[in-house]
Amino acid sequence: MLSIVVPIHNEEHSILRLYDRLTSVLFRIGRPFEILFVDDASTDRSYELLSHLVQTDPRLKVLRLRRNFGQTAALSAGFHEARGKVIIAMDGDLQHAPEDIPALLSKIDEGYDIASGWRKERVDNAITRRIPSRIANWLMSRASGIDLRDFGTTFKAYRAEVLKDVHLYGELHRFIPALASIYGARVAEVPIQNTPRASGDSHYGLSRTFRVLFDILTIRFLLKYFTRPMHFFGAIGLVGTVSGGAMLAYCLFVKLFNWQLDIISEHGPLILAGALLLLAGLMMFSTGLIGELVIRTYFESQNRRIYAVREILTQKRRESVDERR
Repeated sequence: MLSIVVPIHNEEHSILRLYDRLTSVLFRIGRPFEILFVDDASTDRSYELLSHLVQTDPRLKVLRLRRNFGQTAALSAGFHEARGKVIIAMDGDLQHAPEDIPALLSKIDEGYDIASGWRKERVDNAITRRIPSRIANWLMSRASGIDLRDFGTTFKAYRAEVLKDVHLYGELHRFIPALASIYGARVAEVPIQNTPRASGDSHYGLSRTFRVLFDILTIRFLLKYFTRPMHFFGAIGLVGTVSGGAMLAYCLFVKLFNWQLDIISEHGPLILAGALLLLAGLMMFSTGLIGELVIRTYFESQNRRIYAVREILTQKRRESVDERR
């Protein structure tokens, strides 16, 4: 089964056209499917239209969130409810063409775990969207180690088992390929159409670029130091401790060989800098140790694994992870 997850927020002018185009494409594909619209507390007639639609189509499900939680939360809610073995996420403003779904599915059928859309020909404003997006995508690619040219688009196809290992929060939905790569997910990029927004205003602007920069730092830390935070904080702590200790040792050496010297007046700033560096280094070591305890608790309390098995081969038969579950 295919599951199509569409987060909605004030998209009353696009819902019916999107539904018609989606069902037309999915009928042509010929696979069983379900469509999940996640209403992220819309204030227009979006929920009213969806509530009427759900009465006419048993393959349609509508989730209404209690308040506006944001796109990441809406996607997470849809992923949790989806029953398909392949889950496709897309926006509800018709900037993602349902006609591109077969291209995404073809990559999944080739054996990839994630097929990520790539808006090769952007139609957005160059100053507020395209240039900041290009810079952000370059930074994301460098930080995550995933060679994608378009992290920002929601239009992606996933194998369901890959999403089970990814827990979303904040605004990390654009980093799902990077987060899934921790468990060895194979990612392919597929060119998709990028049509102008049919109606209404975009929910994103230039201010989002700054939030993305913080997310990049977060994802870099998660990818490299998630299971070993001491390697990050310990390195900083080592630099601080060694530097601070060396400064204080020098001041002590000078004082020992020159008792008449007023060490505070001569080397007061150096002593202060050394003491601060030493304390900061010890604090980083402590933070690293606490991080190790938190990660240990995280994995053991939830019985989570630090690995993911793709399949198991035995002499009798080839057993996939999905079959065992």
